[in-house]
Amino acid sequence: MAERNPEASRTPDTWFAARRYGYGAGRPVSWQGWVTVGAFLFVTLGSTLGMVVLRPERPLVALLVVNGINIVAVGLFLWICKTRTAGGWRWRWGEKD
Repeated sequence: MAERNPEASRTPDTWFAARRYGYGAGRPVSWQGWVTVGAFLFVTLGSTLGMVVLRPERPLVALLVVNGINIVAVGLFLWICKTRTAGGWRWRWGEKD
């Protein structure tokens, strides 16, 4: 079985490795990818935990705001991952691809 070298197909604008099996992005391969993952976790977890800790007077409005923030964060994160993955997003079958 040949070893897979993730650096071989990496370009300067690649932030995430391609998955070996399945569809989507793999782990981050550059500092920009790690910063993107950290910022995504900070925004999503921070907004959710902030609502729990602060206990707003109008919880329904706060829930809608937090859900809106999280939906935008997920969409932006997926778009960044898709545009910055080596080889793009497509279904992969391991060594066959």
